[in-house]
Amino acid sequence: MSDDSTRALLQLSAAVAAGGRSRRLEAMRVAAEVTPARSVEEALLQSYLFLGFPAALTALAEWREVSRTRPAAETDPADLAIWGQRGKRVCRTVYGRAYEKLRGNVRRVHPAMDEWMVHEGYGKVLAREGLDLGTRELCIVAILAATGWEPQLHSHLRGALHAGCEPAAVDEALEAGLALAEDEEWRTGARSLWGRVRERDPVRSERRRGT
Repeated sequence: MSDDSTRALLQLSAAVAAGGRSRRLEAMRVAAEVTPARSVEEALLQSYLFLGFPAALTALAEWREVSRTRPAAETDPADLAIWGQRGKRVCRTVYGRAYEKLRGNVRRVHPAMDEWMVHEGYGKVLAREGLDLGTRELCIVAILAATGWEPQLHSHLRGALHAGCEPAAVDEALEAGLALAEDEEWRTGARSLWGRVRERDPVRSERRRGT
């Protein structure tokens, strides 16, 4: 199970994805009590990858109202080469043995998307300090469960396991998002998807083989 701090981030991520203003503000008030401000801000910053700038900007502005904090000085390097290097490393961690297949599949969709995924998504955003990769992946699971993107949810359910999260924590993240999903068919399907991922247990098998 997640600790109170992580649980608050899961609820907040789900609320940003699919909740109204009152739900977001309440989730922020809870997070402000139990979670470091830097961790909250990193969870909100990364939401733009999955929800877009309008959602992330709105949530960050609301967080300023609730927390009465100012953003910390930005220290992350604006360096495309560094983003590329660490993006490949983080992406490979999340996808494991499926990394090369993923890159090929995304390139076939559009080469620009492959570059953006590695540099922008994994290198610039998900490799930032302030929030560990496992917690980032759990927050992503909550967002995707709330919004109904099945292929991406599948990837990040496995990604959370690859990042070292226990199945119980992944289950909690999934349910945090599904609590705000309106489609019952989606909720049933998402739980079934997680059951298949957990049953196959590919991550633990890879670890036993040392891959």
